[in-house]
Amino acid sequence: MAAPSAIPRRGLFIGGGWREPSLGRRLPVVNPATEATIGDIPAATAEDVELAVSAARDAFGRDGGRHWSRAPGAVRAKYLKAIAAKIKDKKSYLALLETLDSGKPLDEAAGDMEDVAACFEYYADWAEALDGKQRAPISLPMENFESYVLKEPIGVVGLITPWNYPLLMATWKVAPALAAGCTAVLKPSELASLTCLELGGICAEIGLPPGVLNIITGLGTEAGAPLTSHPHVDKIAFTGSTETGKRIMITASQMVKPVSLELGGKSPLIVFDDVDIDKAVEWAMFGCFANAGQVCSATSRLLLHEKIAKRFLDRLVAWAKSIKISDPLEEGCRLGSVVSEGQYQKIMKFISTARCEGATILSGGARPQHLKRGFFIEPTIITNVSTSMQIWREEVFGPVICVKEFRTEREAVELANDTHYGLAGAVISNDLERCERISKAIQSGIVWINCSQPCFVQAPWGGNKRSGFGRELGQWGLDNYLSVKQVTKYCSDEPYGWYRPPSKL
Repeated sequence: MAAPSAIPRRGLFIGGGWREPSLGRRLPVVNPATEATIGDIPAATAEDVELAVSAARDAFGRDGGRHWSRAPGAVRAKYLKAIAAKIKDKKSYLALLETLDSGKPLDEAAGDMEDVAACFEYYADWAEALDGKQRAPISLPMENFESYVLKEPIGVVGLITPWNYPLLMATWKVAPALAAGCTAVLKPSELASLTCLELGGICAEIGLPPGVLNIITGLGTEAGAPLTSHPHVDKIAFTGSTETGKRIMITASQMVKPVSLELGGKSPLIVFDDVDIDKAVEWAMFGCFANAGQVCSATSRLLLHEKIAKRFLDRLVAWAKSIKISDPLEEGCRLGSVVSEGQYQKIMKFISTARCEGATILSGGARPQHLKRGFFIEPTIITNVSTSMQIWREEVFGPVICVKEFRTEREAVELANDTHYGLAGAVISNDLERCERISKAIQSGIVWINCSQPCFVQAPWGGNKRSGFGRELGQWGLDNYLSVKQVTKYCSDEPYGWYRPPSKL
């Protein structure tokens, strides 16, 4: 697919329409595969955040919420389904924009757009079902009381999302938030905002009530921080780095504001000696090299049973060298560029540090020789790693996998859990009882058996430890944006009788 000569120039999407940022500033958009500037996005500031939050607050309470927050779920579902239909209609165009913006292979971006549409459809169904789940009765020990539960939208939510799956990660938050009846201000990463701005255009096309979804772009310090600290934002949902997550928690705690955080990871993949090696090698590659390794759940710590380690690594190197690394618009590309020059330099520094600390760069670790421009990094396999090394302990967020051997199941579990993170983990073995034991022993929110990285909108997603808390997707994603209200009524005709009535004169 040919790249367009220019990308659309969008403003901030606030109150159902477009407006230029208050200071008139814009940020360049650089195609990471070519290093060419292809356009710009608005740079919002606190003044723009104020306008967006005000629009969301007005939309939440307009006419007592009858048009959105307290409308029947079927009303909200109609809009979510309309968004999904537009995403499908524009799939090719949105995938192209995402590829130009983030450097991911066009095939991957197209798959992401399919997942975006599916997520909106899924939460449309939940919006319709929500009404039927209201007034769920509570069994009480006293017959003269009745009690039930209402689930209500939490209010105006601030949604801060990353650049690795720009529109998909935004949708994981936007779709359930709107299904629940919340109104939202979305702030995508300044490194990849184009498809999120296009979502604003789609919302305008389908007639989403003004202010229900507002989209601001810009730097985290200038737009994200004011959103996090705004007193009229009722909740923050964030996906990104652990360090930024810590700062958001500190800010939100000053107002006792709820947050849900999906943060970094350093996930293990344990491979035992009873496996089909080529089959396991492909899962190891998919677990760490898909999306150029820019995946929070990437299984970037590969733990190999000592009996198969040599054969496994020989095949892993051979498979890695066969990956097509190219301009992400080329047919068959399976490894595009990383998102920015800053990310490229960060990953290369990780590789350099690993070498200096005594690790072996078994394969990769450099720019592909046939690509002179763009932020491309060969799939990199690092061995002779100790548990004290930076490459073992810190998230790289690039196509880099580090390898250790183990002898026993117990040793494998100890190595797997030797991390501050707890997002995901995986085990590959033909012994399913062993797999079940390990799935219980791994300290993470997600465990994969005989695979790595499958993700389904129906299943909960989130981590433990420094990988954050809260769950997205499935019914748990909807619960993120609902508050639970107890309603109890006294239903006896008799006085309660706790106090003795005053004497009659």
